[in-house]
Amino acid sequence: MKVFLTYKNQSFRKNMSKNNEANRKKNKKQIDQKKRKIQNAEAERKARLKQIREDFKAKEADNKL
Repeated sequence: MKVFLTYKNQSFRKNMSKNNEANRKKNKKQIDQKKRKIQNAEAERKARLKQIREDFKAKEADNKL
């Protein structure tokens, strides 16, 4: 009986490692998507701030004249 349980245990670990590999790939893909989303949001935010600064500088220049 002990041999049977040991065999099952090893078999289970092998299947788990395959499953973990699949989960790792899926999780990595999700993490990469989140990183891309964050980077895109950061780029949009910086572009918006740059536009606001330029508009403010133009408005200040018009007020000085």
